[in-house]
Amino acid sequence: MARGNALSASSLDPAVLDRLSKLSLVARSVVEGFMAGAHRSPLRGASVEFAQHREYVAGDDPRFIDERIFAKTGRLVVKEFIEETNFSSYIAVDASRSMHFGTVGRTKFTYARWCAAALAYLILNSRDWAGLVIFDEKLRREVPPGGGAPQALTLFRELEAAEPSGDTQVGELLVGLAERLRRRGIVIVVSDFFDDPDRIVDGVRRLSVAGHEPILLQVVDPAEREFRLDGHLKLEPLESGETVRVDARTIRDAYLEEMARHTETLASGCRALGADFVTLDTATGLDVALSAFLTRRMGQRRS
Repeated sequence: MARGNALSASSLDPAVLDRLSKLSLVARSVVEGFMAGAHRSPLRGASVEFAQHREYVAGDDPRFIDERIFAKTGRLVVKEFIEETNFSSYIAVDASRSMHFGTVGRTKFTYARWCAAALAYLILNSRDWAGLVIFDEKLRREVPPGGGAPQALTLFRELEAAEPSGDTQVGELLVGLAERLRRRGIVIVVSDFFDDPDRIVDGVRRLSVAGHEPILLQVVDPAEREFRLDGHLKLEPLESGETVRVDARTIRDAYLEEMARHTETLASGCRALGADFVTLDTATGLDVALSAFLTRRMGQRRS
């Protein structure tokens, strides 16, 4: 299996990032709340935080009168709010053992962290906030959302240091994030999603109910999608279980059927919840894959 390549701010292909940054015609309104979908951009006043009360004066919008205080005291006071100008995005990267697989010169984990770095670049470049979660069967590392160049360097360092290991529990991770994330935002999960699909969909549902917008980016290797294997195989478990020997021809159809069923369960579950589910092939150029995704998102917002 191929080993992952190191990632740093300087190693991000300038040509790729240049093309991504030039998505401004499509991405500018997307990045103003980074793929905010049906949620209004906080730059247009959707996200506000209560600041204080003050006495009502003629001309104030009566919608902001605090009716509870009026009922108790007879005083007319209005609520003042601070507009939140920074939108938060959380990028969760799967660093479990199965992400160590790769047949096209890069592992799924290498592709996943390049994807995460490029998305963080776009978010931070729009002056919004980005945070990072690295997980396997548990939350391994977390960087709270922040903005600016120092945040970018922190995110890149964490991505560079991470290596795949351990089992995976994507569904539990999503459920946990839904319970602990207090500031609403976009939750981008980059994973192969080799976990119970029903539990993953339940996690997506809980994130949505909590006011977040989940985006699932499934990273797969061509060999996993097409089962490009022949002869007798020694299959070593990526997560858990015993090593087995099989003839590729005898399991190809069953494997492809199970892979299709697994992916469709995730895709249909996300569609029903209004969440994005996108499959990214590690043989596809990162700029091509993300450009297509962002362009489609922009088209959805215009429709």
